[in-house]
Amino acid sequence: MEKTTRGESVGVDEEVWVYDSSVDHKGRVPRRARTGVWKASLFIIAIEFSERLSYFGIATSLIIYLTKVIHQDLKTAAKSCNYWSGVTTMMPLLGGFLADAYLGRFFAVLASSSVYVLGLILLTMSRVVPSLKPCEDASTCYEPRKIHEIVFFLAIYLVSIGTGGHKPSLESFGADQFDDDHAGERRKKMSFFNWWNFGLCSGLLLGVTVIVYVQDHVSWTSADIVLIAVMALSIVIFIAGRPVYRYRRPMGSPLTPMLQVIVAAFRKRNLDLPNDSAMLYEVAKSEKKDGRLLCHTDKLKFLDKAAIIEGDQTQTQKLPNPWRLATVTRVEELKLLINMVPIWLATLPFGICVAQASTFFIKQGMTLDLTLGNGGFRIPPASIYALAAVGMIVSVTFYDKVLVPVMRWITGNERGINILQRIGIGMIFSIATMVFAAVTEEKRLRRVKEGLPPMSVFWLAPQFLIIGFGDGFTLVGLQEYFYDQVPDSMRSLGIAFYLSVMGAANFLSSVLITVVDHITGRQGKSWFGKDLTSSRLDYFYWLLAAITAANLLVYVLLARRYSYKNVQGRATVAVADCYEGDKLDTVA
Repeated sequence: MEKTTRGESVGVDEEVWVYDSSVDHKGRVPRRARTGVWKASLFIIAIEFSERLSYFGIATSLIIYLTKVIHQDLKTAAKSCNYWSGVTTMMPLLGGFLADAYLGRFFAVLASSSVYVLGLILLTMSRVVPSLKPCEDASTCYEPRKIHEIVFFLAIYLVSIGTGGHKPSLESFGADQFDDDHAGERRKKMSFFNWWNFGLCSGLLLGVTVIVYVQDHVSWTSADIVLIAVMALSIVIFIAGRPVYRYRRPMGSPLTPMLQVIVAAFRKRNLDLPNDSAMLYEVAKSEKKDGRLLCHTDKLKFLDKAAIIEGDQTQTQKLPNPWRLATVTRVEELKLLINMVPIWLATLPFGICVAQASTFFIKQGMTLDLTLGNGGFRIPPASIYALAAVGMIVSVTFYDKVLVPVMRWITGNERGINILQRIGIGMIFSIATMVFAAVTEEKRLRRVKEGLPPMSVFWLAPQFLIIGFGDGFTLVGLQEYFYDQVPDSMRSLGIAFYLSVMGAANFLSSVLITVVDHITGRQGKSWFGKDLTSSRLDYFYWLLAAITAANLLVYVLLARRYSYKNVQGRATVAVADCYEGDKLDTVA
């Protein structure tokens, strides 16, 4: 089959061929029946399962390792965890850029997965090689060797680098397997992010139960070897799916066109905009080979000046200078990115709440009664995090199988509820999480002061289940939002933007701990002592609940004013056809 562009596909049976700028593994137009959708996505979800198994096997036990083996105090260990989580979730900005611009998503996943495995191997070496071990005798180790700390942190930051390329590339690659312009595939794509997170949570669940159990009851080394084997096997499975994938060619730096719009608009800053937006420059649909054309909107009108046709420029000119004349689509793509900034900022408090689950929540669990029943079985402290995964699995299943069908029937909207509504619902759960966490911590401290036996670790169950249920709304919603609303050429970066919310939130969590520690310390006693008994985490949780509640009000105002991406032609996910008068519906 000859290579065919979308513009040449008129009259061709689109039930047989896929004309969405993707190609098959031989560079040809893909056959719909043989490529993409669930047959391809299952391979992709499999490697995500393995990566999350590895990541959470490390992440949920990190604060325990830092305090018990490296002997950091509570405050320092929490900061170390937040810094690592922050870097891990900010690195995808670089990985997503390279995948979209130069490597392509498939090869970005392969390269980053290899780096990931190297990090796991180095982590194993730090615990196996005699000269790299924390101490000669682990039972009497009160201060680990400096070389162990160096190699340990180098290993986990190699995992961060691997995650940086793996996460944005793999998730966007999975979503690429569905054609937005095909009604059947579009509806399947609406479920993709839910089932993607179902696979993610399944990996998380095993990571914080089986892997953490091996770490706690067998050895850290044995757990590392399991992680290496699982990750290596998943890479083989991912490669095996190559014939059924749909691929998007890298399109060069997606940031250059944005800069070109700014330069062109500045050069024409003294020109008046035409009354009719149809007078602005745009290429014909038949000439648009990659991506889709966007409709003009009335927001950020200054940028529209980049598309003003001057006297020496005509729409028939084949190759206008992009630094002097931009298309309406390029202008609208820049507007999309600018409109995302307030939403990105408004989701940071939610991310700060989530950051507590893998740090202070786990540390709380270490002070409680971890025995299960009368048999004396001791639950590893990090395994309590499994309840968050259970909450998220229940949440995405409820959303996909119950809420969406009911809301489709009530509203007639294909999506059920819009993306920003879904995100906002999850924020409400994050407030409830902090309230439950504060009340539970108050009860725990009261029992300690009264000399009573420790509470059962299952007192933490509500806060883990609620934050997990909220994740099923907000985190999945953020993935879908950033993938869908970015320009088509920036889909991997879109997933990276979602991850950067969590990365920035982890850094902000560390900053907030430092600020609160400084302020409360000057007033007499810091809320963060050397251990939980001398700390007042309940006050900190109440503070987070108040911050998140105030932020939710701001978010609602932003969501009500937000305009979704508007694509010319057939409707796509969360996208409407151009409205008369170039007006967009505002969806809250």
